[in-house]
Amino acid sequence: METLLIPLLILAFVGAGVLLGARALGRRGPRSRPKAAPQPERDPVEFARAAAAKLSQEQHRRLYALIAQGQAMAAIKLYLEATGDGLRASRDAVGALAAHPQPFRPEAPDEAPSEDDDDTPQRFPYRYRAIASKGDVTREVSSNMLNDEIYGRIRTLARSGDTEAAAEALTRHSDISIKQAREFIALLED
Repeated sequence: METLLIPLLILAFVGAGVLLGARALGRRGPRSRPKAAPQPERDPVEFARAAAAKLSQEQHRRLYALIAQGQAMAAIKLYLEATGDGLRASRDAVGALAAHPQPFRPEAPDEAPSEDDDDTPQRFPYRYRAIASKGDVTREVSSNMLNDEIYGRIRTLARSGDTEAAAEALTRHSDISIKQAREFIALLED
């Protein structure tokens, strides 16, 4: 019996030590981990607008080309290199820009765009492609009288319910008929 008493006492002390150590680590663990600071609520559209304002026209064009091609990592890298923001901030900015597309706006616009700008289409040195799809139906409009800003206004008109004005603006800035424009706008309404 005496031969078993000493090993049992040692085993009891070791067990008690393990329990006390585990308990001390359990208490210390949550305190040692810093809690993440709560993120302030921000308007995603305003965030996307601010993110787009940090880019030059060429960077803006390249970023949206990468987003359209599904190359998110390359888009994040481009934004990171262009702005110098951190990786997480660049990831959030590219996500916001993909979710809420922003037209390129020059840093210091000398004059505010007026409604008369819509009446006289300007020809650009490139062809702009606008694509809309719903289910199996896809429509494309390609024109050198469209750009991000004009197409953004057309989409806003369509989504706000003014489909006829959107269709008329699309025909004014492209070479498609009013019927084709209405079909295209119908895909943008949702």
